[in-house]
Amino acid sequence: MARKKTHETGAKIPDIRTVAARAKVSIATVSRTVNGSSAVSDRLKKRVWQAVHQLNYYPNTHARTLVSGHSRLLGVIVENITNPFFPELIQCFEEVAVAHGYEILISSTNSDPAVLTHCVRRMLERKVDGVAVLTFGEEEPVLDQLVHRNVPLVLAEFRLDDPKSATILLDYTTGIRAAVNHLAKLGHTRIAFLTGPHKLHSALTRENGFRTSMETAGLPVETKWIIECDHTPKGGVAGYAKLHALAERPTAIMCSNDMTAIGVLRAAYIEGRRVPDDLSVIGLDDIAFAEFTLPPLTTVRLSRSGLARAAFEALRQQIEEPASPKLQREFMVSTRLVTRGSTAPPAAAGW
Repeated sequence: MARKKTHETGAKIPDIRTVAARAKVSIATVSRTVNGSSAVSDRLKKRVWQAVHQLNYYPNTHARTLVSGHSRLLGVIVENITNPFFPELIQCFEEVAVAHGYEILISSTNSDPAVLTHCVRRMLERKVDGVAVLTFGEEEPVLDQLVHRNVPLVLAEFRLDDPKSATILLDYTTGIRAAVNHLAKLGHTRIAFLTGPHKLHSALTRENGFRTSMETAGLPVETKWIIECDHTPKGGVAGYAKLHALAERPTAIMCSNDMTAIGVLRAAYIEGRRVPDDLSVIGLDDIAFAEFTLPPLTTVRLSRSGLARAAFEALRQQIEEPASPKLQREFMVSTRLVTRGSTAPPAAAGW
């Protein structure tokens, strides 16, 4: 069946003058309305938006940027789009941004400083109003490009001594301490930790949180059981193999993220080990399909919605209320343990 045409062939595309004529207002009133000016009465705004929808008019965002000085476009730079944590984070950020009249421009660095440099350049070329850098890695040299251009920034786990930057602090310790205590109550004393790459701020912070939690619980921290690996399933497989090769093995493995934990689950399955009967496993992040692994993964939940809302609010305040005495420079996002089926008391025979 042929699709019906919505407009006559050759019909003129509506412009701001057409909208003004339909709404019976001036062109300036239409411009102020679509740019969110408070100088237009509610009665006139209603007429303008009614005409906009009737005519299927799309405002020229480039012209709007030139007039207002704001693009209402926010940049979001993440570490690795293949890790489900980051698409979930982006989705949450976009939902809150769109609800406040902003659009987003997304870039993924894959932990490559050269790619990060290119991402920042794209953001600057598009005249973004602010940038959320959620890469959890080594950003310091590249961020100077944004700071020197007076672009509002929000960073995860990293502070810049600049009035137009804010920091999101992630309370890993609370969740990790709960995870260690959970294993201790089950009877585990030999606990390993698969840490992420040490070039990432988050990996070091999570490892330090594990070490502190173990010491607080009165449990020994064995250096041989703390293994650096990638934040990927392959990293988990490799970390498991290193632990498996030891003469003395742990009875539980905590992982720096869920993707690593999923790799451990696979490696254990291939080896014929049963989780949690032979080995307990805990992840961190609580990505959406952590509850659908076999067994469902016990993990430390880091709220994507909480992180996204904090990042957006930090940028919104800097863009819309830069002179406010209530302007926040730091935001805290909490973590908590989610207990599922991958943890149990240690097996007497070990693995």
